[in-house]
Amino acid sequence: MIRRSALCLLAVACSNTGPPPAEKGTPMATAPSDAAPDDDLDRFVRAEMARQRIPGVAIGIIRADGSVKAAGYGFADLEHQVPVTARTLFQSASAGKHLTAIAAMLLVEDGKLALDDSVATYFPEAPRAFHAVTVRHLLGHTGGIPEYTDGGFDYQRDYTEADLIAKTLARPPEFTPGTRWSYSNTGYALLGFLIGRAGGQHYGEILRTRVFGPAGMTSARVISEADVIPHRASGYRLVGGEVKHQTWVSPMLNTTGDGALYWSIDDLVAWDRTLRAGAILKPESWKLIYAPAVLAGGETHPYGFGWDVAPVRGHARHRHDGDWQGFKVDIVRFPDDGLTVVALCNLAEAVPERFTDGLVALIAPELAP
Repeated sequence: MIRRSALCLLAVACSNTGPPPAEKGTPMATAPSDAAPDDDLDRFVRAEMARQRIPGVAIGIIRADGSVKAAGYGFADLEHQVPVTARTLFQSASAGKHLTAIAAMLLVEDGKLALDDSVATYFPEAPRAFHAVTVRHLLGHTGGIPEYTDGGFDYQRDYTEADLIAKTLARPPEFTPGTRWSYSNTGYALLGFLIGRAGGQHYGEILRTRVFGPAGMTSARVISEADVIPHRASGYRLVGGEVKHQTWVSPMLNTTGDGALYWSIDDLVAWDRTLRAGAILKPESWKLIYAPAVLAGGETHPYGFGWDVAPVRGHARHRHDGDWQGFKVDIVRFPDDGLTVVALCNLAEAVPERFTDGLVALIAPELAP
């Protein structure tokens, strides 16, 4: 399971209509005089879209002075020629992992689970090899959980939650928990199921009532194939140079805690304001989320709870990408500098980091990698 991390195309796909102009779903305050002009940013995005042959892109830029750029480019749906706007819903893929982590931390604050609890506390069926794996290990990718998608996994099968838990617990950790760092989508899927058992409801319901609502993320939600969802984008892939729809997967696989959300740029602008305010969680919880993982030998790895926290040029940076079902995502935040840049793309082959890194270089060159 992968959740991680064109103007020329549109001209072919859309006959003579061409791509629509960028649309702003959130009013943009006047940019600082030393910032890159808005037209320069638009030109950069359109040129990169064309180079990568991406049907549609949504961009969010939030600056320290409160100015916001929330814009859509190209098409959310090629068949119906629906333009991307700041309200268009893209899949989060792994960039949504930090929200699963927040759901877990809410339960920690409630006293319903503890970071150093064994997963066997919530999965008594877990074999002894899992007894040393803790909630903290799942949050920081230090539990050694192998991917249940490795080897013969059927993405179209209608798995139950019990099926996926059983597949996870059937393969022992790949190393002694806490001794190494190894990214694990399955670890976060297991975390989502654990949250459900500890909290008595699906992790997505916790997010809906205690995160999305308070944060003003009015359209963010868990993915659903069945529901009629306004402003939903289509995901695409390139096959032999042609644009095709994303590969269909079982609906169950779009509900797990490793990154199965819909969100828009407007949602992420609202969420960024919440992150800046340090709302939703207690300060000590936020500190844990952004702290590097500490391994058994005392060394650290620059990953917190759902965020890559490796600094750049001496500046704090929180980042995560995502890749799933014809969608690519990158979110990069510089908390001490007050800059956040988001790129949402609806093409499997897209490289969203080229948008985020390029925009950062135009806006604040000193923060560019």
